[in-house]
Amino acid sequence: MSPIKAVFADPNSPARLAIREATAPTPAPGEALVRVAAISLNRGETRRALETDVVWRPGWDFAGVVEQAAADGSGPQAGARVVGLLRTGAWAEQVAVPTNALAALPEAVSFAQAATLPVAGLTALYALQKGGSLLNRAVLITGATGGVGDFAIQLARLSGARVVAHVRRAEQVAEVKKMGADEAVVGDDLSMAPNAGPYDLIVDSVGGKTLGAALAQLAKGGVCVSLGVSAGAEVTFDARSFFPIGRTTLYGFILFEEFGNESAAVGLGRLAALIAAGTLQPRISLEAPWTQIADVAQQLLHRRFPGKAVLHVSAVA
Repeated sequence: MSPIKAVFADPNSPARLAIREATAPTPAPGEALVRVAAISLNRGETRRALETDVVWRPGWDFAGVVEQAAADGSGPQAGARVVGLLRTGAWAEQVAVPTNALAALPEAVSFAQAATLPVAGLTALYALQKGGSLLNRAVLITGATGGVGDFAIQLARLSGARVVAHVRRAEQVAEVKKMGADEAVVGDDLSMAPNAGPYDLIVDSVGGKTLGAALAQLAKGGVCVSLGVSAGAEVTFDARSFFPIGRTTLYGFILFEEFGNESAAVGLGRLAALIAAGTLQPRISLEAPWTQIADVAQQLLHRRFPGKAVLHVSAVA
């Protein structure tokens, strides 16, 4: 088989990310072969790729077209437009994907829109589910201008929640309200916000002081889902304010550990259907050819834009 092109994280490359030739994938019986049309970058994988001291192939999110259906008959058939994710190596022209991580796309959903869904969309979806029914319940989403935050605000609103979005700067308030937040909290000190808590569910991607303050603002029986530490990994909180609330839970969230409850294919199908219906809107702030991945990765880590960055790999029908 002819070699393909793929993104490599390489500490010896001046840009740390380089597109090079790679061996074409050979699908297992339960895997489909997909020609990739678009990929999306997430901050966690991008940071790891730029800080690596070994050569490896990064990449989680992709959308494209099935070139060869899985030999065992599962999953989308050849020619289907799809969205999916891999634990590594998705930033490539062609990928072999387990069919339980692959969902067919409605025609109304573009490859760019679909590419934003796997990690950010599924993280938001499954984190919100930790709160149970959200109808008329209070939900706090920290780091709300990121990819996960954008989806979490919209999905929580669709679930009937009262959504409070946490942002770092006052000028970001209009952004999160446009996405569907009812209220916004600015800065690290959540206790200074008007009408602060209690919250039935907190989705936290910030850590540090913000998570420490958030724990004291849970409602009785409330859940705080911790899924990131963008502001700091060390957290100090007042236990005297936390445990007397009663039956509160701090949940450590890792997306790839959640698929035992529901396959990625099912969740991706649900999210894609919401986009097709016009009730979920991915915020794509940057689109570019994948040849610009090194520059876009730096912009993402330095928070030069909100929402998601999508890179186009190939033109497929």
